[in-house]
Amino acid sequence: MTTVAVDSVDALRDCVREAADRRAALRVVGRGTWLDAGRPVVASESVSTRELAGITEYVPGDLTLTARAGTTLQEIRVAAEAHDQWLALDPYGSEEGTLGATIATASAGPLSTSFGTPRDLMLGVEFVTGEGVVVRGGGRVVKNVAGFDLTRLVTGSWGSLGVITEATVRLHARPEADETIAVRLDDSAGVARTRELLRRLPFTPYACEIVNATAAWPLVAVDASAAIIRLGGNRDAVAAQRAAFAALGPITEVDTDVWRRLRTAAGAGSLVFRLSARSSEIARVWTFACAVAGECAGTVLGASPARGIVRCVVPDGASAVESLRRLWKDSAVTRVGERLPPDLWPACSAPPASDRISAGIKRTFDPHGVLNPGIFGERS
Repeated sequence: MTTVAVDSVDALRDCVREAADRRAALRVVGRGTWLDAGRPVVASESVSTRELAGITEYVPGDLTLTARAGTTLQEIRVAAEAHDQWLALDPYGSEEGTLGATIATASAGPLSTSFGTPRDLMLGVEFVTGEGVVVRGGGRVVKNVAGFDLTRLVTGSWGSLGVITEATVRLHARPEADETIAVRLDDSAGVARTRELLRRLPFTPYACEIVNATAAWPLVAVDASAAIIRLGGNRDAVAAQRAAFAALGPITEVDTDVWRRLRTAAGAGSLVFRLSARSSEIARVWTFACAVAGECAGTVLGASPARGIVRCVVPDGASAVESLRRLWKDSAVTRVGERLPPDLWPACSAPPASDRISAGIKRTFDPHGVLNPGIFGERS
């Protein structure tokens, strides 16, 4: 595949316009750290934004930062730390992933329990449509009034509506105390108890993830399912939060590096998907996920009880593919694929672009089908 790395918005605009004139499909790439995510893209050429990088504006007093799409999350972390601030986005994968790719895929991690997903932290965006038109939505301030919310529309569009070139995000102040604890759980009953406790508490922890025994032992040295909880605030507040979670059972101290190891747990070639329902039904979703783990040895499960989501990382193999196809057939939980073999996508879920409204939006922003064709299941 031929790849063009652009280093300016003008160069990207010209590249997309030229491809549209030729009706040549383009694969949109950041740093390419997770290219096998999403449905297969049918394209022989690609355009990369990795050279379109750098922080263009940072106003610590406003807790806002603007950066080009190719800027890595690590670069943003380092810049924000100098002012005791942080971007509360921790998508699965390494910090070498770019801001543009994180927004385009709406990738979220454990911190979404408290801080939300990229849509909640985005203030403004600039992108190039499939016709080579530069569009800006939102703004660079927290209180911003706009008409049609292009910022939220582009977030999670997987580069199918436009190539993100720059984004403005909301930052948060670093807490005085940032601690992580773990509590051993009894499978689905423990999952339900954790969700009920979260619902009753007068505060929201920074993160609360429940992992199965396969993940718990290497992460927190617990030989059963475990809740891993991140607490933040002033020291008195964190102490009170710790006391509240003692209702789940004995507390184990955990190094905060556990979150990085959890986010990078998916091995190369593994099958990754999410199961979800209403948060009140998290125990049922967890039970189904455990059935998947029971048939596919080595499966890592990570549940976000406050959001009703269980993320499943299944080791690759022909037997795993057939097991998933059979298990999904009669399941009553919502499935969202992250990384799957091409022939397994139809069994996972219906293509998002199969409805009339989505197809119409795609035609409006990319009338010639130039950008990432097929990634949302649209017909070529």
